[in-house]
Amino acid sequence: MPTLKEYPDITSPSPSAEIKLLVFDLDGTIVGASNTISESVKQTIKAVKAKGIRVAIATGRMYRSALRFHQAIESDLPLMCYQGAWIQDPVTEKIIRHFSVPKQIVMELLDYLEQPELRETLSVHFYINDELYVRDINQDTKHYISRSKIPVTAVGDLRKLLTQEPTKVLALCDNPQVITDLLMDLSSRYTPEQVYMTKSVPTFFEATNPLANKGEAVRYLAEEILDLKAHNVMTIGDNFNDWEMLTYAGIGVAMGDAPDEVKEIANWVAPGVEEDGAVSAMEKFLL
Repeated sequence: MPTLKEYPDITSPSPSAEIKLLVFDLDGTIVGASNTISESVKQTIKAVKAKGIRVAIATGRMYRSALRFHQAIESDLPLMCYQGAWIQDPVTEKIIRHFSVPKQIVMELLDYLEQPELRETLSVHFYINDELYVRDINQDTKHYISRSKIPVTAVGDLRKLLTQEPTKVLALCDNPQVITDLLMDLSSRYTPEQVYMTKSVPTFFEATNPLANKGEAVRYLAEEILDLKAHNVMTIGDNFNDWEMLTYAGIGVAMGDAPDEVKEIANWVAPGVEEDGAVSAMEKFLL
């Protein structure tokens, strides 16, 4: 097992009593192969909360898929889902914020993702009103819904759903290079002001409204709901979709399994998720 010396400080922030909000990503951060949060992580979160620090989740998952993790850490704050495009208070069930992908962009993305050379290799997911819709159910989708623990509706032509705008469009492929290539190509076709595009894991391409990313969601929670500033916030994440929240926060921690580019913009790099790296981060900076 790697020691903490193998995960050096990058910009070397000092532990700070100013942190009042701690935000976790889920998959690859506090949720590993078991698809659960370990007892060690949960107990350390309790110790953090006992110091008066609020805890929250910012995830690419659907609200209904993320809710059980929100409950597991006993957060009393709104849950930030779909890369921050959907923020909902589980206590009141009120949707505080929701950004959808513009219909014209969705239609163009679907045309691109259904090109003959991609159609047979990609599984395309639409998320509308916290429901998952697909063209058909293949092995990739079966694996996805098994981990997410949510139902799925196969509709054939996804275009017939576009009387409503999706919260998120996801393209899934078991070949990471396909996802990398299409993200690079689509990033040359669209500006960040038109659509937000990212990878949450190497096999997931995700598109949301340009106003929706985890950094903006965390900023909204911190500054507009809790009346905090960026230096009061610590975030922990493991992938490109965590980039904005890692750079926003006073302390941004990347997991040991994160891509090198993500590690480079973090303040500190923790051990990996299977080593409960989030525990090491909380102990270093908050306890």
